[in-house]
Amino acid sequence: MHYESRANIGSSGHGILGHGDSGRGLRIEGLVKIHPGPVCALRGVDLEIPEGMFGLLGPNGAGKSTFMNIVAGLIEPTAGKVLLDGTDVVENPRFMRERLGYLPQDFGFYPDLTGRAMLEFLLKMKGVSGPKGRRALADELLERVNLTGAAKRKVGGYSGGMRQRLGLAQAIAGNPRVLIVDEPTAGLDPEERQRFYRLLGEMSAGRVVLLSTHIVEDVSTLCPRLAVIRSGEVVADTTPSAARNAVDGLVFEGFVADAGLPAFAKEHRVISAVLNEGRNNRVRVFCADGAAVPAGFERSAGTLEDAYLVLMRVPRDEVPPALVRALPAVAGGAA
Repeated sequence: MHYESRANIGSSGHGILGHGDSGRGLRIEGLVKIHPGPVCALRGVDLEIPEGMFGLLGPNGAGKSTFMNIVAGLIEPTAGKVLLDGTDVVENPRFMRERLGYLPQDFGFYPDLTGRAMLEFLLKMKGVSGPKGRRALADELLERVNLTGAAKRKVGGYSGGMRQRLGLAQAIAGNPRVLIVDEPTAGLDPEERQRFYRLLGEMSAGRVVLLSTHIVEDVSTLCPRLAVIRSGEVVADTTPSAARNAVDGLVFEGFVADAGLPAFAKEHRVISAVLNEGRNNRVRVFCADGAAVPAGFERSAGTLEDAYLVLMRVPRDEVPPALVRALPAVAGGAA
C-alpha cells in the first residue's frame, strides 16, 4: 500500500520548513560527554546531518545512545553544540522537543489496550491533536502505517513489526522536523523488516531522520549518508557506495577448518568467519596494499559490511585512507 506524503499529520504548530535555506538540518560541533567515573562516552563528535535518512552505525557501547539522547535533549553534553536549522538546541532544548519524533528500541505499550486506544493515549500524552479530533488523527496515522485492519486488536497480540509500526505512528504525530529511530528492525523477521524499510523511507521526505543501529543492512538499504562511531569517536563519515569502493579489491574470501582458525587469525586480518554448512568456516580477510593473500583465497567484491568490519577490527594505520577520510569537517569542532 502506498501512502501519500501529508503535510499536516496532526499539528503541534510547527510544520516542515522549505528546502534550500542556509543552516538547514542538524549540525553537531565538538560534542563531548563525560560520565562520572570519569567515562568519556563521546570524544569531540562533528557531523553535518541533512534532510533525509542518515545512519549512525556502531557496536553496542560505542556511544550511539548517548549521542541520540543529547540530540533529543534528554541529557546535556559536557561540551559542544547541537544546532537544528541554525538554532542551538543545547541552549534552547524546547526548540528541539517541539519538533522531535522519537521511536525507541523498546516501547512500553499497554498490552490490554487496542492499537487505536494505545495510539490515542500516546497522542494525548504528546499533546497532539488534529482538526477533526484525536480519534480521527489516530485513525489517519494507523492508516498511514498500514494498521487500520488491526486497530481494534489488543496490542499484546501484535507482532514485533506491528508494534514497531504503531511506535512509528506516534513518532510522526505532530509532523516532527526531526525523527529519531533507535534499532528499529531488531528482532523483526525478514518480511517485516522489508515492510518497515519501505515505511521509514516514505517518512523521510522533508525531515531529518536519524537511524541508530548496529545492523549494517539497515543502513545500506535506507541511508544515502552514514557515520560510523567507535568508542565515542566518529571514525568514518561517508556514503555506502564510497565505503564499499574504499575496500573493494582488498577483501579476499576462502575456507578455513574450524581447528585451524585461531592460528590463521594470528597471521591474517580476519574481518569475518561464518560456519559454512556446519563444517568449514567461510572466512573474509582484509589485505592492505602489499599484504600477502592467503593461499586458496580469491578476491571478493567489497561490501558495506566489509568496510564497517575493517573500521572495527583493523588497526587504524592499515585502514584505507579513502574509508576514514571524512566529509568536509564542521568548523569549530574538536580536532
